[in-house]
Amino acid sequence: MSYTGPDFDPPQQRRPRRGPLTVALAALVPGALLGWLVYEAVGGGPDGKDRTASPAPVPRSATVSPATPAASPGDDAKASASPSARPGGTGPLKGKVVVVDPGHNPGNFRHTAEINRQVDIGTNRKECDTTGTSTNDGYTEAEFTLDVAHRLRTLLERQGATVKLTRDGDSPAWGPCVDERARIGNTARADAAISIHADGSADGNRGFHVILPGSVHAGAADTRPIVGPSHDLGVRIAGNFLRETGEPPSNYLGDGTGFVTRTDLGGLNLSTVPKVFIECGNMRDSKDAALLTSGAWRQRAAQGISEGIVSFLRES
Repeated sequence: MSYTGPDFDPPQQRRPRRGPLTVALAALVPGALLGWLVYEAVGGGPDGKDRTASPAPVPRSATVSPATPAASPGDDAKASASPSARPGGTGPLKGKVVVVDPGHNPGNFRHTAEINRQVDIGTNRKECDTTGTSTNDGYTEAEFTLDVAHRLRTLLERQGATVKLTRDGDSPAWGPCVDERARIGNTARADAAISIHADGSADGNRGFHVILPGSVHAGAADTRPIVGPSHDLGVRIAGNFLRETGEPPSNYLGDGTGFVTRTDLGGLNLSTVPKVFIECGNMRDSKDAALLTSGAWRQRAAQGISEGIVSFLRES
C-alpha cells in the first residue's frame, strides 16, 4: 500500500525520533518473560525456524504511544468475497475467531475499472481497492500478503483458533472491495482482525508500522467501541513483530514509534471488531525488499504477528 496522497491522522502523543518502541520493548520484555508461562509449541513453516514456545507478549499495561501478478480465476469472475474459513482445533485459542485480510489481489492490475469504483467508507467515498505495490523485481504486494496470511493461518490454527481469510488462492479475479473486507470480519464476529500489507514508499524509507483506527462516527462508520481494543492489539503485534523479525519501526512515518492512526481507511472505519493494519516493510527499499522476498523472513513475520494476536486473545 502506498502513502502517496491519502490523508492520515498524525500519531498520538509523539515521542522523539530515537525509536521509542525499541527502547520500551527492551525494558519490558525481560520482566514479562519472568512471569510468562510457556504455552503450546508453535512450529515454523517450511522456510522458517521451529519454535518450541511462544515468547512473552507485551504486557497489557505497557504504554507504547501510537503515534509478476500470479495466475487468477477468469476475468469474468465476480468480485464478491468468498472468504476461506477452517475450524480451529484444540488449544488455548479454541473458540476464538481471527479474520486475516491479505491486502489487494493479483487480478486488480487487470481490473482497474472495477477496483476504481467508489464505495462508502463512512467518512467519505473511496475506491473499492487498489493494485498495491511491488518490489523493483516485480514481486507483488498481493503475492506477499497472501503468503504471510497462509503462514499466519497455520500458526493460529495450531493454537486452536478458527481463522477466516478475506481472500484466498481461489478468490475471484479482483477485490474484494474494502467495505466487503470489513464486513467479513464483522459477520464472523471476529475476536481480532488484521489486514496485512507492505508499503510502496521511496528507496531509503524503510521499517514497519502498525495502523490503528482513529475515532470515527459518521455515516455507516462508528469505530468508537473498537479504538481501545484495537490499540491494545496493535501494541502487542508491533512488539512481537519487532522482536521476531528485527525489522525497525518506520523511519518515515510515525516519528519512530511504529504507529500511525488513520481515519481514511474503509477497512478500519467500517470494522465493528478489533482490527489493525500492518505495513511489514517498504517494497521499494532495497534492504526491506531483500527481507520481504525471503521465505524465511516471511515466516518470522507471520510468527511475530501470530504471537501478538495470541497475546491479545489470551488476555481478552
